[in-house]
Amino acid sequence: MKNALIVALREARTYLQDKADLAFSLLLPIVTFALIYGAFGGQGLFHGTAYVVNEDTNGTYARQLLDNIKKQDSLELQLLTRADADSKLNRSDLTMVFLIPADFSDKLNMGQPAELTIIQRGNGGQDGQIVASIVRGLVSEINQQFTVTDQVSQALAGKNIPPAQIAVTTMQFLNRESKDPLVGIDEVSVGSKPNMVNDFLPGIITMYVLFSISLAAATLVDERRRGTLERLLTTHLTIGELFFGKFLANVLRGFIQTVILLVLSYAVFRIFTPLTFVESLIFALIFATACSAIGLLIASMVKTQDAATWIGVFFTMSMTMLGGTFFTISKGTTLYAFSKISINTYANNAYKTLINNGSFSTLGVEIAVMVGVTVVGLVLARLMFKALPQGK
Repeated sequence: MKNALIVALREARTYLQDKADLAFSLLLPIVTFALIYGAFGGQGLFHGTAYVVNEDTNGTYARQLLDNIKKQDSLELQLLTRADADSKLNRSDLTMVFLIPADFSDKLNMGQPAELTIIQRGNGGQDGQIVASIVRGLVSEINQQFTVTDQVSQALAGKNIPPAQIAVTTMQFLNRESKDPLVGIDEVSVGSKPNMVNDFLPGIITMYVLFSISLAAATLVDERRRGTLERLLTTHLTIGELFFGKFLANVLRGFIQTVILLVLSYAVFRIFTPLTFVESLIFALIFATACSAIGLLIASMVKTQDAATWIGVFFTMSMTMLGGTFFTISKGTTLYAFSKISINTYANNAYKTLINNGSFSTLGVEIAVMVGVTVVGLVLARLMFKALPQGK
C-alpha cells in the first residue's frame, strides 16, 4: 500500500508540474464554460444605456429625471454634449439620444407643458425602443406628481394652506407610495427557468474530468511500450501495487481538477452552501474513482497509444452527448432511454441536485452507479493489465 501511494503521489506531482497538462485540464474547461455562458447567459435580463444631452443643467426637474434614470437597475446613464451626440448619431455610433431642453424645469415650474426630445436614427433599434419606454415611464412619474399636486391644491382651495406646503406634503406621500406601493405585483414562474450555470457547469466538469483521465490511458500505454512500467517493477513494486498506484494517481488527478473547478465556480457564482460544497467534493472523489477505473480499463485493453487516445475520445464524447451536457434530453424519447447507459448522466444529475441545494442522501442511485462502474472497471482492468508489452 505504501509503495502504491508513492507511485500515486509521484504521478500527481508530475501532473501539477506539467503546464501543458494543467492548461488542458483546468484552463480549457473554464474557457469553454465562459464562452457558453457569454453566448447564452443572462438573456432574460435587459441592460441598456440612456444617452442624454442635458441643456437644463441647473434645473430641478432635469436633475430629478437624471437621478431616476440612475436608480434603474436595467439602465446606465451616459451624459453627452449636443455636439458629441450629433456626431455619434451621424456616424451611427448611436441610434437614440434623449435631449432635455434648457427651459425644461422653468416651464414645469410655471405650470406649462415641457417636452423631452428623442433624437433617433430610424426606429432607434430594439434596445433603443426598450430604453425609450423606460424613460417615458420615468417622465410619466413626473407628470403624475404635477397632476396629483394640482388635484390636491384644488381640493384644499380656500383652506389657507401655503402652496409650497401642499407641494412638499404631496411629494412626501408620493415618495412613500413609490417605495411601498399599495398595489404590488407578485411574479409566479410556471415551468423551469433557464439557469446557465446549473445547466452547463456540471456537464463541463464531468466531461473534462472523464476526458483527461481517459486520455491518461494513452500515457500509461506509452509507458508500457517504452519500458517505464518494467523499470518500476525493478524497484520492488509488485504488479498489484503498480496497478493500484496508477489507479490512485488517476483518482488524484481527477479529484484535483474537479476541486479547482468547483472552487472557482463557488467563488464566482456562489452556487453552493458550505454543506453542499463539501458534499460536492465528496461526490467528486467518488466520480474520480469511477473515471480512473475506466481509464485503467482502456489502457489494459489496447496495445498502442493511438488506440487508447481514440477510444478515450470516442468514449468521452459518447458519454457527454448521451449525458445531456449541452442540451436537455426529454423524457420518453429514445435518446432518453440511451442516456441511462452514460456515466455522465448520473454525475450531471448529482451535481445539479447539489447546486440546487438538494440533499446528498437523495443521490443513492448516482452513487451506486459510480461504485458499480468502479468495481467492474477495476476487476476487468486488473484481469487484463500488463506491465510489459508481451507478458504480465
